[in-house]
Amino acid sequence: MRVLLINTSERIGGAAIAASRLMESLKNHGIKAKLLVRDKQTDQITVVSLNQNWRMVWKFVWERIVIWKANRFKKDNIFAVDIANTGTDITTLPEFQQADVIHLHWINQGMLSLKNIEKILASGKPVVWTMHDMWPCTGICHHARECTSYQEECHNCPFIHGGGSRRDLSYRIFRKKQDLYKGRHISFVTCSHWLEERARKSALFCGHSITCIPNPINTNLFKPRNKKDARSKCLLPQDKKLMLFGSVKITDKRKGIDYLMESCRLLAEKHPELKEQLGVAVFGNHARQLENSLPFKVYPLDFVTNEHQLVDIYNAVDIFVTPSLEENLPNTIMEAMACGIPCIGFNVGGIPEMIDHLHNGYVAQYKSSEDFANGIYWTLTDPDYPNLSEQACRKAVTHYSESTIAKKYIDLYNKVTGRNA
Repeated sequence: MRVLLINTSERIGGAAIAASRLMESLKNHGIKAKLLVRDKQTDQITVVSLNQNWRMVWKFVWERIVIWKANRFKKDNIFAVDIANTGTDITTLPEFQQADVIHLHWINQGMLSLKNIEKILASGKPVVWTMHDMWPCTGICHHARECTSYQEECHNCPFIHGGGSRRDLSYRIFRKKQDLYKGRHISFVTCSHWLEERARKSALFCGHSITCIPNPINTNLFKPRNKKDARSKCLLPQDKKLMLFGSVKITDKRKGIDYLMESCRLLAEKHPELKEQLGVAVFGNHARQLENSLPFKVYPLDFVTNEHQLVDIYNAVDIFVTPSLEENLPNTIMEAMACGIPCIGFNVGGIPEMIDHLHNGYVAQYKSSEDFANGIYWTLTDPDYPNLSEQACRKAVTHYSESTIAKKYIDLYNKVTGRNA
């Protein structure tokens, strides 16, 4: 069977990493899988990139201009929404024509337009669409937050400056998606039960198949290793407890940096002994900006793309924290748990499906810096920490290993192609 996976980027962002890992796991299970991207970051032979030219840049810019205009020329939320008015027709590519299944992932920011998706559906090839956020089931937003309009019909979008209107941009794109999906057979996949629940409520998905399959991780690579050796490789101290925080962009407000800083302040205030005992390792762009913002020694590691280096970083620390305010099924939590590192996160999105509270980590009350600080302290000082670590690893291996996830997708491919009929 030939499967063509499609994602905007090969390695940048959670969806890209998930799609790349799925491609590898499918190949390891006998599937001829390729990944089609706009932005290629490696020399991987089974990753195919679109021909880059000035039109690609212009398509991305044009979409932002339309959104900017609808937003009354305000920059607020300009990347929180997408309208898919530009993209590339991929149906003429040999990789598309040879494929038995077309598997969409995150295709925004100029990769595929709604018209391009229409041509894909019109080709008659079975289409699987893995949702890495809410965009396929809303008008224009990636995360609806408290808004529930998508359950009936998007309008008065809270992401559009001034509250939008009854027939605003979100309404117009919602109606276009309705026409696009109507009468078509698309097998939607959500990475978390949290997203599945929201997808099932969307008026856009009425009559469509929705399955929940998590993202995969290579548990032969991401696994517990010697902590002392890992710290030596990462140039981290051997005599401290270490907490890890990581994101593509550390200063991204959606990743909860403000809550992390407040939690650390409360932690140092309540447990002053930690000022000398605890260090904070940080990986991601702008990591150095945290050096003077926390009451603990900060060890900036910058942006990391090498997975072997990531494994060393996870194994070098004692806990991983993710104060993110919007999440589906974070790869970082999966990676940390696979390495036997207990995690602390807010009760949001798919996080409570991953972290079993007080069993392999700590799930804090949403947006409570105080409870987040309590979670950090509890995890660091739990006398049964070795068991926490063991349970974290076991959860990752049981639920997210490549073999487990590949088999679920292969079953789905067989179903949509009629091979198991």
